[in-house]
Amino acid sequence: MQFLWPQYLWLLLLLPLLVLSYVLLLRRKKKLALRYASLSIVKEAMSTGSRVRRHIPPALFLLSLAAMLIAAARPTAVIALPSAQQTIILAMDVSGSMRATDVEPNRLVASQRAAKSFLAELPRHVKVGIVAFAGSAQVAQLPTTNRDDLATAIDRFQLQRATATGNAIVISLATLFPEQGIDLQAMQTGRERQRGFAIDAQRPEKKEFTPVPPGSYTSAAIIMLTDGQRTTGVDPLEAAKMAADRGVRVYTVGVGTVDGETIGFEGWSMRVRLDEETLKQIATRTEGEYYYAGTAQDLKKVYESLSSRLTVEKKETEISALFALAAALLAMLAGGLSLLWFNRIL
Repeated sequence: MQFLWPQYLWLLLLLPLLVLSYVLLLRRKKKLALRYASLSIVKEAMSTGSRVRRHIPPALFLLSLAAMLIAAARPTAVIALPSAQQTIILAMDVSGSMRATDVEPNRLVASQRAAKSFLAELPRHVKVGIVAFAGSAQVAQLPTTNRDDLATAIDRFQLQRATATGNAIVISLATLFPEQGIDLQAMQTGRERQRGFAIDAQRPEKKEFTPVPPGSYTSAAIIMLTDGQRTTGVDPLEAAKMAADRGVRVYTVGVGTVDGETIGFEGWSMRVRLDEETLKQIATRTEGEYYYAGTAQDLKKVYESLSSRLTVEKKETEISALFALAAALLAMLAGGLSLLWFNRIL
């Protein structure tokens, strides 16, 4: 625990003086005590219970003063608080290699199950959008709090060829910031440029954009899951820079074979390799994190970790109000006990 105004802690040195004054006052009262006519009354008044009880209210009031002085020094501590995240975009790879069964029952089904478990763990007020990507990227579900609609969108995934990780990030950003008129078509070349994307069909007028520090936008985040390296589309590092300039963190999740493997399906085969280096760079550039999931259980744990990380965050917070509240409660308790036991306030 640290203090914004530590100089006020010197006032705590007054507390021993108060204790000393209290002891001297008790001795003075003892010397000036009246003589009682009945010895039984004296014994009752000087019983062990009465002697201990009469010191409790002053002790509580002393603790109240200590708490008030600590509150005046404005203490701070690193505590867990609800995150400010309001929107999360799940960008999920639906390329053909997601049929691979190295993650049981296969990569696609494992990722779908893990994603739906992740949705179930999120607070209901958090909006979630779904972006599916392979050779192209598209919004499968606009951000919503309706978990049934999100689960339906995840179940509708259709596998395609190629992997455009950069496009997934750009489309996710376009979904988060529709007013910025992010133009994916202008970033594409060749056949991809001719193909176009539905999200760009009606582009809103662009507004002037000013970059912000990476990771500073706390109202949204992107989680991108992929099992391969980029084979087409926008450079993912260029897309990561776009996210970083908007302060959006991108958390990347790698699933599949790191060293590379040839996977065959229905008479055709393809070589797939997980590009961990690029995924790590994307996460680092945007102040996010990279996770590797080699099994279905690993993938579930990754999503559980992300759920906790995105809904609860630890940060340094001023807690003087807590000490002030403790001081008020202690003072009220001291006064209440004094009235109850001795018919006076301290």
